[in-house]
Amino acid sequence: MKASTQKRGIIALLLGLSTAVHAQSPEPKFHAQDLDTKIQIGYGLAIADVDGDGKRDILLADKKQFVWYRNPGKRDAAWDKFVLAENLTTNDNVCIAARDIDGDGKCEIAVGAEWNPGDTVNSGAVFYLIAPSDRTQKWDAVKFPSVEPTTHRMKWVKRGDGRFDLVVVPLHGRGNQNGAGAAVVVLAYQRPTNPRETWKSEVVCNTMHATHNFDAFELPDDKGHEHLVIGGKEGLSYVVQKDGMWNCRLQADHAQYAPPLAGAGEVRIGWITKDGKATPFGVAVEPMHGNMLAIYQQDNANRESKTPPRTMLDDTLAEGHALACGDLMALGRDQVIVGWRSPNKESKVGIKMFVSDEKGEKWTGHLIDDNTMSCEDLVIADLDGDKKPEIIASGRATKNVRIYWNQH
Repeated sequence: MKASTQKRGIIALLLGLSTAVHAQSPEPKFHAQDLDTKIQIGYGLAIADVDGDGKRDILLADKKQFVWYRNPGKRDAAWDKFVLAENLTTNDNVCIAARDIDGDGKCEIAVGAEWNPGDTVNSGAVFYLIAPSDRTQKWDAVKFPSVEPTTHRMKWVKRGDGRFDLVVVPLHGRGNQNGAGAAVVVLAYQRPTNPRETWKSEVVCNTMHATHNFDAFELPDDKGHEHLVIGGKEGLSYVVQKDGMWNCRLQADHAQYAPPLAGAGEVRIGWITKDGKATPFGVAVEPMHGNMLAIYQQDNANRESKTPPRTMLDDTLAEGHALACGDLMALGRDQVIVGWRSPNKESKVGIKMFVSDEKGEKWTGHLIDDNTMSCEDLVIADLDGDKKPEIIASGRATKNVRIYWNQH
């Protein structure tokens, strides 16, 4: 891309920002409930039914403990806290994946630990947790004998025919220094009949450097298995499943943008209806631990483009580190929720929600949390069964786990 063309494109984005973020939209309504105010870091959250009572519980990867909070079934009631496992490795815990993968109504859990991003050779550990008969007691942790270093994020991903694999995304490639060198190797582990035996693995993607987070999603016309989007140093990569195989390709190539737009950290897929059809969009925090929130929307006019059009929603974050998409306001289209963990130029941390017009072209920002949540992670889920999802967040410096109850 020529410099003049690139400059005009960036200027157009900046000039369009006021239009993009000041459109009229309904005002979000939430009220907060702290579940825990004494966590250490709150690296990662997951939502699943742990004990099989039909209610969705909250799981947390904290510094030295993996814990879950039991859903009492009503708003503002106390949530009992239980320890799943603790002190599994010398270094910190870092991530957790929870999902019912065998259809018995109770989730399976995997966790990541031995977090040391500076050690790209020997760090990283993955465990599968085996449940006791009483799931409020501690679970048995089975360590995988061999993993890629710098284990960072994981999810149970649908592979078709009722099978779910554990996809693990490291932060760096083996021996990688400062994001250079070997690429990150993303692996999918297959759970054996006896989970204490060796888990077979296959490479999902090995073309990116310094990856940070990823999302799994189904396409409306392609159900039965899930695809992935991964954020990393090069931008956004989409990993498509077809005929039981993974196909990884760079979609939003940030190399065409002038610094500091290179790279992405958090990434999620959202949905909006266009011409009567559900259409996905990608949203990312840029760069890794960055200050910008950007949306990539692809339609029939630009479907063959390597990089779909980019709209910046916000450039005032400080260490943006949490992201989710969902229709919390019953608008028939997804909203975007983003959290940041360091004080911004106003010396504040918090969470924002962005709401679009019906066409997904103009977005309005709304402040959900004003300086009481240094957001390390957030997820959305309907916790009380009213079909109105809540926001659940964990705070690094604020040491809290909090529900933002949906009042729409």
